[in-house]
Amino acid sequence: MMAAWDNIEDIAWAGLPIPIRRYEGAIATKAPPIVLYLRGSAFQDDGRPQMERPIGRVLSEAGAVVVEADYGSASSNLFPQAMECAFMALKSLSGRRKQFGSARSPLFIAGDEAGGNVAAGAALKARDQLPGELSGQILLSPMIDPMMATQSFRRADEIGMREKWSDGWSRYLRSACGFQHPYAAPCLCSRLFGVAPALVVTSDDDPLHDEVVGYAERLAASGVSVRQKVFPESCGWTGIYKGDSGKWMASLRAEFSGFVEGLQA
Repeated sequence: MMAAWDNIEDIAWAGLPIPIRRYEGAIATKAPPIVLYLRGSAFQDDGRPQMERPIGRVLSEAGAVVVEADYGSASSNLFPQAMECAFMALKSLSGRRKQFGSARSPLFIAGDEAGGNVAAGAALKARDQLPGELSGQILLSPMIDPMMATQSFRRADEIGMREKWSDGWSRYLRSACGFQHPYAAPCLCSRLFGVAPALVVTSDDDPLHDEVVGYAERLAASGVSVRQKVFPESCGWTGIYKGDSGKWMASLRAEFSGFVEGLQA
């Protein structure tokens, strides 16, 4: 059954409710991981999509309680509003763990593409304002470099994303004071120490490959625990930009499970 959107008291930002939907999956433990999931949309989707996202489904099938937040409707996909909206959803979930899982459930934030940017920014803010509350961040081809000048980005035309990403960055940053704010472009952040452990995923044919790998390397160099996965071209990973499923799903499920288990060891 398709997960429905709902408004829950106290999950709000600037007086506006943040619509959420919960992906039901196989809950294998008494304290399942709770994952706040932020979908990708190149900072351009203001509407509330009805179709479930394959990434939300994969994480729920791995035993997590996945709560997708519609951060775009309330924030118009602008910085800092989008990141603040996501952070407030994260903060609310932190105080409502018993409602969604257990008081002992570890809390994660996850996002793909533009949602990965917002997730990374919210993780940085969580380090600064919610110390110890966030167990990990799951960054799935996060769109984090507004310069769009890496060698791998040249492939963006091959999948029809260059113009969309360019327009998305222009929209996201138009109300910001440049793109140097670390919460807006986490790849430019000079202080990554202490941020939550990260699972970082990309693929060999991903136009965002270089900026994603570069961010993972900078996290690791700052002492952050990083688990990195680079899918081969044959997995169809870049289909996530259009909401497609693929061979990558079983592998991502295993990567997420291994990431969570490693943190609990």
